[in-house]
Amino acid sequence: MDWQELTDLTRGQPFTVERVRLAGSGVVVEGQFEPPQLAQLSIDDQVFVAAFVRSHGSIKEMERIFGVSYPTIKSRLKRIAEHLDFVDTDPAATGADVVDRLRRGEISAQEALAELERPR
Repeated sequence: MDWQELTDLTRGQPFTVERVRLAGSGVVVEGQFEPPQLAQLSIDDQVFVAAFVRSHGSIKEMERIFGVSYPTIKSRLKRIAEHLDFVDTDPAATGADVVDRLRRGEISAQEALAELERPR
């Protein structure tokens, strides 16, 4: 069964995966796993995201592919984004990180104090 079949079967209802078999090795892992966020989108939204990635994020190309306007593409991207959790790629440094950088001479004492005083 592929994700599209599973998405059709569940009709957008939340589900958990309880068993995973690693192809080729026969190893089976059992438990309760959330499916990947993209797999939780509707099949139409999955196709839209795949097209967006294949077009290298070109909204102009998306307009051509789907035959809709720029605002329609932007609106749909915004709606899809609301369903996805984003990972903070620049998390605030911990106090220990700041002190380590200070010890290595990468930052001054004033810079360290400024970083430690920033809200997290």
